[in-house]
Amino acid sequence: MDIHQVGWNQKVAHGIIAWLEKRRMSGSYAVDAVQAGQQIMEMIPPGSTVYGCGSVSVVETGLWEKLAAIEGLTVLRHYQRPDATPEEEMDLRRRGLTADVMVASSNAITLDGRLVNLDGMGNRVAAMAFGPHKVILVVGMNKVTPDLDSAIARVKHYAAPVNALRRGKQTPCAENGLCVDCRAYGRICNFWSIIEGSMIPNRIHVVLVGEALGY
Repeated sequence: MDIHQVGWNQKVAHGIIAWLEKRRMSGSYAVDAVQAGQQIMEMIPPGSTVYGCGSVSVVETGLWEKLAAIEGLTVLRHYQRPDATPEEEMDLRRRGLTADVMVASSNAITLDGRLVNLDGMGNRVAAMAFGPHKVILVVGMNKVTPDLDSAIARVKHYAAPVNALRRGKQTPCAENGLCVDCRAYGRICNFWSIIEGSMIPNRIHVVLVGEALGY
């Protein structure tokens, strides 16, 4: 990566981390996905139940393969059960709300440390807000936006359409790449979440990564 891009990533990330601390959250910086995965491993206590949603960013760290090799950990990931019935998938989502640790990403983060997300089912944003004892979010620097308006625009007009394509949804945005604020059955844009801060200090930890991860 260009040396100037590396420098920008570090400076901006440290500024965001300072804002996260003001909002009673915590943060750290990783130069790449591998280092991010190592940091997360160190934050997961032995014997934990770990909840993972369908985050491409987390997959790119290689975390799930490493966790699967650790005896005593329970990993809940409904996306890894292609044979699961709808009832079994829903049960895994509900169990995730009471997991010890949640590992996911955020659709966007502002320069002043606000986390912006948009969900289809709502289990991801619900767990971020309440339930798991620890929430760890892996966020590539490609998801940094100047302010709340630009964060919402990023999620609505880029992250959501790309994820609809990824998940094979039959929606207008999956057809033309653009949001038309549809009411399609397969719409994945149902629940907005803006996290301004945490009532429980440091419950939410953001690992900012100095490369592009996910969408």
